[in-house]
Amino acid sequence: MLLRRIVAACPQSKRMFSSFVNHGYESAIQELNNEMESVFGGPPADGLASSANNLNNEIQLSSPSIGESSFELTHTGKSGEAQMVDVSQKESSKRNAIAVCKVILGKEVFDLVLANQMGKGDVLTVAKIAGITAAKQTSNLIPLCHNINLSHVQVDLRLNREDFSVTIEGEAASTGKTGVEMEAMTAVSIAGLTVYDMCKAASKDIAITDIRLKHKSGGKSGEYCIVLSSKIWYSLAIPILGLEFLL
Repeated sequence: MLLRRIVAACPQSKRMFSSFVNHGYESAIQELNNEMESVFGGPPADGLASSANNLNNEIQLSSPSIGESSFELTHTGKSGEAQMVDVSQKESSKRNAIAVCKVILGKEVFDLVLANQMGKGDVLTVAKIAGITAAKQTSNLIPLCHNINLSHVQVDLRLNREDFSVTIEGEAASTGKTGVEMEAMTAVSIAGLTVYDMCKAASKDIAITDIRLKHKSGGKSGEYCIVLSSKIWYSLAIPILGLEFLL
């Protein structure tokens, strides 16, 4: 009933919404207070008004100024020229990264790879070695990457019968001043290209897809992971909502 009274008494809702755009949050809140006063015969409770004002202040404090950027590109200088990032002042830490990609083969090629009957030989083994080799050559392939002493590289390939594909996962690790994401990404990319090269005589319809970073840890930015299970999500969200008993 209260909501119906408010809607019936405020036919000028379009005017109130436009106030947010044209006059800023403060004038819009004041206008809303006036509308509420005309409906209920008095000003809104102090708690509501102060909450609105606090929200307005938070929005103003958190909003960047016009022309400011929320991030910086580290591989460009002040005038926009390309540059290699100076990491000499950074502290060394243990770094790890995992990347993945998928190669869609098609049924005919998939069956040949599964039976190890491709003319060039063992597709999965050759691609695995190629990926490991590529990770160690990343700084030679990508101009602005640092030359990193890798402590570990692993490349795994898995055949998927449900969509006649190969999933490739590459992991790189190091202890140093910069991350190993590019090494892991390069490993799976070159492994995927090697699968294509080994199989292209049988088909030209092979597609390399979904090259992406799956996980990284170490360094200033900390941990990143694209996979967040439902259990982890609920364990974070439900206590905030005061619904811990649902877990």
